[in-house]
Amino acid sequence: MGIPLRAGDATRALTVLAILSFLATGCGSSVSGSSPASADVDQTASGAAGTCPAAVLDALAHVAVRVYKEGISSERTEVAKRLIARSAALREATERDDSRAARSAAQALVATGHLTSLTVLRGGKTLAEAGSADALAPLRGPVLGAKGAPAGSFVTSVWSDAGFIAEMQGVAEGEVALREGSRSIAGSLKLPKGELPPAGTFTGHAVPMQYTSFPAAVYPSGSLRVYLVRPVSSTTGLCGRTPADTLINTISRIARLIYAGEAGGRALIQVHRVQHDPALLSAVARRNPTATRAAIEGLLNQHIVRLRVSAGGRLLGDVGGPYVLAPVRAALRLNGRQIGNFVLSIQDDEGYLRLTKRLAGLRVLMYMRGSELVKNSLGPAPGAVPSSGRYQYRGRTFHVFTLDAQAFPSGPLTIHVLIPIPYS
Repeated sequence: MGIPLRAGDATRALTVLAILSFLATGCGSSVSGSSPASADVDQTASGAAGTCPAAVLDALAHVAVRVYKEGISSERTEVAKRLIARSAALREATERDDSRAARSAAQALVATGHLTSLTVLRGGKTLAEAGSADALAPLRGPVLGAKGAPAGSFVTSVWSDAGFIAEMQGVAEGEVALREGSRSIAGSLKLPKGELPPAGTFTGHAVPMQYTSFPAAVYPSGSLRVYLVRPVSSTTGLCGRTPADTLINTISRIARLIYAGEAGGRALIQVHRVQHDPALLSAVARRNPTATRAAIEGLLNQHIVRLRVSAGGRLLGDVGGPYVLAPVRAALRLNGRQIGNFVLSIQDDEGYLRLTKRLAGLRVLMYMRGSELVKNSLGPAPGAVPSSGRYQYRGRTFHVFTLDAQAFPSGPLTIHVLIPIPYS
């Protein structure tokens, strides 16, 4: 099962937010708060190239750019453009120059969750607008009429500012600032006033901060820069002997925390849902396998990929995919009494593979029972792959590290994660 493609799906933004909760515990504090952080700062020298903090931010920027490009060319953007192309209501309204009908069609498309914003134009003038005006990475294309000729055009986005910031904060282990010129976008970190170099340092509330940035496009038009900001002290645990070692440490940490997030906050939400499902509780209390299986099937596919339920030492139901990872165990209770227990997972091997590739450009090999290769995103015949260190495959160099994971419902799952060298 892959990562959901709904641009506005809070649960998807939760995968990376789950990463944030784990990141925050391992590398020191970051600028945070219930409202956008703002600091009274004195900018200091920005010539920090070659330092460990700069190397960490550089590695994270590679990942951040990959996340941003999901809004430019990806499966998500293809889904959004396909929905627009298939909307007969939008096509007909555009051909008729009917702004009211076009607005209704645009709102229906935004409501699917596969796009956050949509502007429809005809004859160079705006016919309809729907969704958030605060978005990034605009996509443009024609609205084709019934005979295939352009009847108008559209501008859309799959990245709202808020959704992009949420994902970026998780990857960056810090704060994200969106800035048009010298103006900070509402909802993001406020940076020092005046012109800033693309990368450097400043001091906020007596805390030395490291930052880097990259250019991005604003919906429906315009440009800004995305800034990643972290306390210098938070990079210490990722420092290596060389900048290359620091990069490997940083990317390795992201891969580990993506896995850890699969048994974190998102999984606990599903545990709570299972524990309060009336149909499941009734079936388990009656020790009814048929009813239990039906209840499990009703709970699957809403972010649960496999669910196994037992009671009184007896397996009542086990439904879901064959290769599932990061199991979470919990009890089932009714009227204060334990009536059974269950194991669930919110991610399978394919989902982890896709997520590490999408966010960080990594390759993975997964082994069960020590040597049985069950998932491979590297390519055919990988041969003997070391548990750590350099590895050559068909002319490409990788750095390998091993993640000791858990298969479902129990037992080891060994994941070799391969970082391309050079990394990009």
